[in-house]
Amino acid sequence: MRQYEKRVYRKRIAATGLVSFHVAVKETDLWVGADVMLEQETRDLVLEQRRHLETYIKAHPDFMTTLLPWDDDPYAPDIVKEMVEMSRRAGVGPMAAVAGAIAQHVGEGLLKFSRQAIVENGGDIFLHALRPVTVSIFAGTSPLSEKLGLFIPVNQMPVGVCASSGTVGHSLSLGKADAVCLVSPSAALADAAATALGNRVKNYSDLQKAAAFAQHVEGILGGVIILRERMTAWGDIELVDL
Repeated sequence: MRQYEKRVYRKRIAATGLVSFHVAVKETDLWVGADVMLEQETRDLVLEQRRHLETYIKAHPDFMTTLLPWDDDPYAPDIVKEMVEMSRRAGVGPMAAVAGAIAQHVGEGLLKFSRQAIVENGGDIFLHALRPVTVSIFAGTSPLSEKLGLFIPVNQMPVGVCASSGTVGHSLSLGKADAVCLVSPSAALADAAATALGNRVKNYSDLQKAAAFAQHVEGILGGVIILRERMTAWGDIELVDL
């Protein structure tokens, strides 16, 4: 599996009108865009969410490794409840939603200090901007990589745009898709469902089957799946050439 740990794609992010900065805490590695510099506020939010999550995992170690949906826990912290609910909708383990959930909780927290917040966490994005934004679709060595983008209008925000891949990065995927990119009001759901779809794509005949599955996941607005030189797209999304 190819690794893109250095996140070189971030060098190509154009956040016009926003102050951008980077915050890393252990495995959490964020690129953030906001109206003003909020590095310390972002770090505090990351530490808070990680503390909730790490404390829960310490008491429930299977939460970290299970590939099956987790039972509801009324005593769990909010970020865990979100991961449990959204991963259940997608039929995967709760950690499939972790990057999107952290991006969303941090982004929502930053909106107390800034009118706009874009939080990218390893390809999983929470997005709230005052103008339309185009999100490039990175698909590794596929000839379609960075040739297409998702146009996100203002009236669709706040929104999560999350990606999974069986050929790019270190996240667990049981499939071979170069990119699965989904749009949802919940970044945690988009993250979990992208993993679920990625697991289902091993050959070209799986593209339409995976898209049909996604249309039955409550809360997914639409998405794109890329496998080598082929792709499928569906739902309430707008694709643009880059």
